[in-house]
Amino acid sequence: MLAKLTLVDFLEETASNSPVPGGGSIAAVSAALSAALTQMVANLTLGKKGYEDVQEEAESVAKEAARMKSLFVEYIDKDSDAFNEVMNAFKLPKDTDENVEQRKKAIQDATKLAALVPLDVAREAYKIMELAQVAVEKGNKNAVTDAAVATMMARTAVLSALYNVKINLGSIKDNEFVEKVAKEVDELEKNVKLREEEILSKVVL
Repeated sequence: MLAKLTLVDFLEETASNSPVPGGGSIAAVSAALSAALTQMVANLTLGKKGYEDVQEEAESVAKEAARMKSLFVEYIDKDSDAFNEVMNAFKLPKDTDENVEQRKKAIQDATKLAALVPLDVAREAYKIMELAQVAVEKGNKNAVTDAAVATMMARTAVLSALYNVKINLGSIKDNEFVEKVAKEVDELEKNVKLREEEILSKVVL
């Protein structure tokens, strides 16, 4: 499992000539880092003098960020597994007409999954922005730049994941599926950029 590798080993595996882990898994890593930083800021706020009025919110952010961090760790491998499914589909036999049709369907099904997995990452990574905003506005001011980095990492995770959605959409023949997903991609791209600007404008140094 990729998620069980040490950081150094993961980087070496990423740098190798193997196509996985690729951009989709790195998007999940970015999201996990965003969640981890958000959790850190919340933890640095808990029990601290001067932040008595936000203890409940800080605890809620810490718990939700921890949950999301674990979720994104799972997506590191889910994305690579989805890519491998596409590769396996292309290896299916095509020696008969029936096999050709089965192979075509398998490729399409696997490619849809390869688009939906990073779309899920983008959706969930966008939700971190709400937690990061609380961390920026109400968290420990000594860690406000960490909350800002969490915000930027969430933005990066969303946009990175969406690139992986887009490249797979180009190979999908189901026009209704493509149009529906492409519309959501456009909305997420626009919204995450605006949300980042909004949050970072509140960072006071």
